[in-house]
Amino acid sequence: MSASGGYSFRFGPAFTPAIIKKLMLANLAVFVAQILIPNLSPAGVVSPEHVWSQGQIWRPFTYMWLHHISFIPLHLAMNMFMLWMFGSELALYWGDKRFLRYYLNCGFGAGILIATVPYLPGLAGWPPWTAELSKTTLGASGAVMGVLLAYSFTWPYRTIQLIFPPIPIKAIWLIPFVFVMELVAGSSNVSHVGHLGGVAVGWLYLIHEGKTPDVPTLATLKRSYKQYRARKATPTSPTPKPAKPFRRKPKQSLRRRYERQKMRKKLRSVPGEARPKQGEKNDEGDD
Repeated sequence: MSASGGYSFRFGPAFTPAIIKKLMLANLAVFVAQILIPNLSPAGVVSPEHVWSQGQIWRPFTYMWLHHISFIPLHLAMNMFMLWMFGSELALYWGDKRFLRYYLNCGFGAGILIATVPYLPGLAGWPPWTAELSKTTLGASGAVMGVLLAYSFTWPYRTIQLIFPPIPIKAIWLIPFVFVMELVAGSSNVSHVGHLGGVAVGWLYLIHEGKTPDVPTLATLKRSYKQYRARKATPTSPTPKPAKPFRRKPKQSLRRRYERQKMRKKLRSVPGEARPKQGEKNDEGDD
């Protein structure tokens, strides 16, 4: 993706802050360790059974540093690309400490939701989602989705030029677009709970933090809805037609005015004679 603001255009951030470099290097180092140590990935991925049934409470944190191992590491590459593209400018604006706190909270919170959501139906008396209890999840996507959300709330009206599909969109529509693309063309092993969890935790974090003025809250959403209802209820008056512009009549020359006055006097002096039409010449003959 390419980000642009105002009338300027550039590919990627102008500068990569130190915290983004460190996070990218940490994920790359863990990826290399996954290749060298085969048992590292099974010990760090998150699943509901491991966390709540076996008490392995470290997994909601460790899963976010692991990625799927393949010949072409697309999982790692895509997450790091999104982190670099949108996290760099956010980290420059926020500062390293604030950005790191937010990133870790989004990733950890998404991990807690991944481990908890399959058990939620049991609170209503229904059986839990048994098919989801043993599924494992790994990757930094939850934290990265939180970064995308913070970017879209910090600069909501900034235009982002997408690479695929090649269309421009406003930053505020970035998260809905990503979810639509996941549903339409996403892989079957995508953790929608993890992505939604990162967005939900990031949203609540930004509201609680209170440092991002454009973050929608429940109060602002209610106010916007009431304003929308008021606009729909108010009858719109028809638009009045614009008044025709006033045009002055062209001024007559002195000679023309003199001839017209002379013609009027002559008509008054001859009784019964019809007034000639406009533009008709008055011929005077000699006796």
